[in-house]
Amino acid sequence: MIIDTHTHLDNKKFLNDVDEVIKRAKDTGVKKFIIPAADPKDLPRAIDLAQKYEDIYFAVGFHPVDIDKYDEKLITSFITHPKCVAVGEIGLDYHWVKEPEKRRQQIELFHRQIELAKEYKKPIIVHIREATEDSVKVIEKYPDIKGVFHCYNAAEQLLKFTDRFYYGIGGVITFKNAKKLINVFPKIPRDRVVIETDAPYLTPHPYRGKRNEPAYTVYVRDKIAELWGVAPKEVEDVTTQNAKRLFCI
Repeated sequence: MIIDTHTHLDNKKFLNDVDEVIKRAKDTGVKKFIIPAADPKDLPRAIDLAQKYEDIYFAVGFHPVDIDKYDEKLITSFITHPKCVAVGEIGLDYHWVKEPEKRRQQIELFHRQIELAKEYKKPIIVHIREATEDSVKVIEKYPDIKGVFHCYNAAEQLLKFTDRFYYGIGGVITFKNAKKLINVFPKIPRDRVVIETDAPYLTPHPYRGKRNEPAYTVYVRDKIAELWGVAPKEVEDVTTQNAKRLFCI
């Protein structure tokens, strides 16, 4: 059993064949899926999928590049939904956002959404891109919050949170140029690793350049098994229990 802890099945790239994508994933052993909020206009589709499929869950929140769309009422109206398992993806993205004022707004909304997660007792799904130092400063202010670093960026500064955070490992670990991640990966406690795809993005080798989908988690599983020196089944067992523990699913 594999849990894809971060898959954008509500994305328009799955609009025409999402049911087939889900079936393929289940046929390869993916039994549960979590759809993180990425674009607020796709949230209704995520909720529809979670209501249609027993094994699909979702998160609410505003991606750091969407600070101009922030609507707290939207978050609070769905955060208590029985299939809502987290607040996210939230965080900081300095790759796409360069203006100092907008970066400050990102930090403010990161704080605010963490406070909502605390209030409603939800874990957070954290997006960090070229903003590790400021992300650490924010998270340090919330010693009781738990969550996952989505698409863990191999920054060793983030390993200081292994007591309460998990590390999302996806297709990047199969890339030939992923030397930094592969070198840091053994430092992550095994009980803190979860599998993700970020589908339709970050497709693993050997399908790079094509649309990613949850069925491709098997390539991530196999790479982790290679790095851990264990059978793929052990990776499934460990990462599944980790995901269940974090998201209470």
